[in-house]
Amino acid sequence: MLELDVQREVSALPGDDELFSWVSATLDFENHADAELTVRFVNENESSELNKQYRNKNGATNVLSFPFEIPAELDGEVELNLLGDLIICSDVVKKEAEQQNKSEIAHWAHMLVHGTLHLLGYDHLTDADADVMETKEIKILSKLGYSDPYREIES
Repeated sequence: MLELDVQREVSALPGDDELFSWVSATLDFENHADAELTVRFVNENESSELNKQYRNKNGATNVLSFPFEIPAELDGEVELNLLGDLIICSDVVKKEAEQQNKSEIAHWAHMLVHGTLHLLGYDHLTDADADVMETKEIKILSKLGYSDPYREIES
C-alpha cells in the first residue's frame, strides 16, 4: 500500500488522486507497490536554494529527489518502505510545459514518474542510464494514457 504525503507550499495543478495514480503506476511497474514518500510543491526561490545547497547548481529546477538512506545502525534491524522525498517546483513545471508545447497535466505526470524513478535508484548521468530510465518513463506514461515525453512536438 502506497502512503503519499503531499505538501503544498504553493498552488499546484494536479490533485491528490492524480498524484497517487502517477506514483502508484510507477511503483507497480517496478514491483514496489508498498512504499512511502513525500511530494512537496515549492516556488522558484525555494527550488533554487535547494538546488544550490544539494546539487551546487544555480537556478530552480523541475524536480529534486532525495532518496531515503537508512542509518547504518538501523540497517537490517527494521523494515522500512520509505523511498524519500520529491520536491517539485510548480512554476518550472508549468513554464516547461508551455515552452515544450506539451499538455501541462502530461508534464506533471512525467515529473512525478521521473522523480519516483529517481527515488527507486534510476538516473540519467550516462547515455546508457538515460536510455534505461527514459524507456521506463515512456512505458509507464503510455499505460497512464500519455504520449512519449521525449518525442519532438511540432509547433
